[in-house]
Amino acid sequence: MSGVPEVFRQAVTTLRSVRPRPELTFEEVRPPQRLAPWAYALTAEVTGPTGEFATGRLIVLHDPEKSGGWGGELRLVVYLQAELDPEFAADPLLTEVGWSWLTEALEVCGADFSSLGGTVTVTSSVRFGDIAGPTRSHDLELRGSWTAASGDLAPHGDALCSVLASAVGLPPVGVTTLGPRRSGTRS
Repeated sequence: MSGVPEVFRQAVTTLRSVRPRPELTFEEVRPPQRLAPWAYALTAEVTGPTGEFATGRLIVLHDPEKSGGWGGELRLVVYLQAELDPEFAADPLLTEVGWSWLTEALEVCGADFSSLGGTVTVTSSVRFGDIAGPTRSHDLELRGSWTAASGDLAPHGDALCSVLASAVGLPPVGVTTLGPRRSGTRS
């Protein structure tokens, strides 16, 4: 990373230090090339307890010339797509809930940010004919961006983990979900 601005170098280093919960997998991927002179991206995937799947991408952008328009030196972009349970997909407040996953995760994880904006889209698809797969599927797509107040992006990475966990219905870290009670003898 020679010739890379120190603030961007620090941002990437701190983001790489994030240790996701065991259900999540992280992978560094090629970032978009035309959004900023310096960019870094990672993807994350998770499957929930009832089989719902979510994937996310977090992109870090650094462009000293745009820092005024961004309100800071580092802009983060998140993209999340999650499969939904049909009952959950029917909730009329689902878009607001999806957005709250992001805003609450940023706050709870201690991410210092400004200029947050984005969209939440819920879609239902029906398959016809010979297309394989479930007859009907429901998905949530969240797109957001914000400006980091410092080069410490570990809390922002932790927030991505939290959003993905929320999207697939994972309990908070340290909380165990109880399965149905089994009948039988007591020990």
